[in-house]
Amino acid sequence: LTGKEALTHFPSLGAPGAPGQGHVKQCELLQLSRKQKRLCRREPGLAETLRDAIRLGILECQFQFRSERWNCSLEGRPSLLKRGFKETAFLYAVSSAALTHSLARACSAGRMERCTCDDSPGLENRKAWQWGVCGDNLKYSTKFLKKFLGQKRIGKDLRAKVDIHNTNVGIKAVKNGLKTTCKCHGVSGSCAVRTCWKQLSPFHEIGRLLKLRYDDAVKVFSTSNDAVGHSELAGPHRHGHSGKHPALPRPTDLVYVEDSPSFCRPSKYSLGTAGRTCSREGNCDSMCCGRGYNTQSRLVTFSCHCQVQWCCYVECQQCMQEEVVYSCKQ
Repeated sequence: LTGKEALTHFPSLGAPGAPGQGHVKQCELLQLSRKQKRLCRREPGLAETLRDAIRLGILECQFQFRSERWNCSLEGRPSLLKRGFKETAFLYAVSSAALTHSLARACSAGRMERCTCDDSPGLENRKAWQWGVCGDNLKYSTKFLKKFLGQKRIGKDLRAKVDIHNTNVGIKAVKNGLKTTCKCHGVSGSCAVRTCWKQLSPFHEIGRLLKLRYDDAVKVFSTSNDAVGHSELAGPHRHGHSGKHPALPRPTDLVYVEDSPSFCRPSKYSLGTAGRTCSREGNCDSMCCGRGYNTQSRLVTFSCHCQVQWCCYVECQQCMQEEVVYSCKQ
């Protein structure tokens, strides 16, 4: 999340001691910069939220890339983050999206001391919690995140510009998923009286959107803009783009600066695809990089012929069936 070693598993923590000491101890265990640790110590509840965000980002990344050659494994991630690949772009975006999402949810759940529900007009926090309509506080989340990440405009450093751009793509993806939800309070469920609040989309939807951005990622370079007096990111001409100057990437585009390796063989970036399971009709040819795949049959047990019994449990039989598994050759 700091841009040095994002999405790292944190060590488990023991039970906190005196009030306040547990929170400070958690902050010290996190891999944060000095400024970030200072902010963490001042924000009770933040350390736990950071851990939730990292877990959320890891699981979503691995889910979205479960059928790809690079499957978002933790192995090789420090080396990957030093490069400007499409995969690096996704890591920055999904990290910032997970942190934005987790912070907003932590505010509305009452797990952060310095923020509460979103500031929906005419809705007091106490009443909101009582009715279960506490909105996700995206406004506080994004404001705090910019301060926490310490984003600054970097003059000529192309890689820094790319990382900041992709971080902001993740934040925007969360913003785009904000929707208004309403709850009725009228007689017999009528909507004569209703309360509305802001709610974030499930993180799976945000992850799916970022994966689409990854599939259409734009390769960029740095170009000087004499009009504004500094360099900026530029990409290839798009369809419909006119003018002599290169096209600027859109705020929602993931951007990268160098082509990715194949990820077929073990390297400092990944473990390769040997032994990975695949779908023969789907992705085996691509996943196995032309090496072919092994076929193995196995018996699996599953619940079947389930019936609801009075009262109130489900009774199932155990059935077995043969399953064919395909895995990439060495």
